[in-house]
Amino acid sequence: MISTTTETIPGKEIIEVLGISRGSTVRARHLGKDIFAGLKNLAGGEIHEYTELQAQAREQALQRMIQDAEKLGADAVINVRMHTSMIMQGCSEILVYGTAVKVK
Repeated sequence: MISTTTETIPGKEIIEVLGISRGSTVRARHLGKDIFAGLKNLAGGEIHEYTELQAQAREQALQRMIQDAEKLGADAVINVRMHTSMIMQGCSEILVYGTAVKVK
């Protein structure tokens, strides 16, 4: 499955727009990781535990968007965007969406 942030795919012709494809996940912080992150926050620098959590969440939301596009019969997803929002303290949603298309 091709997924791109652009409106077109070089070398491909979009022959049909199938609709919006989306995937999301809601993640909460882990108490054990919060303790280590709090200590790192005092010292400064990157908080690897949160970086890893966000990377996993983005990948899961992206895979869910691709699965949604496959259900629509798409060959590709164009104009892919990612959005993050806080649901409550310590809990956020990652939403990935784009336009599912057929290409030739």
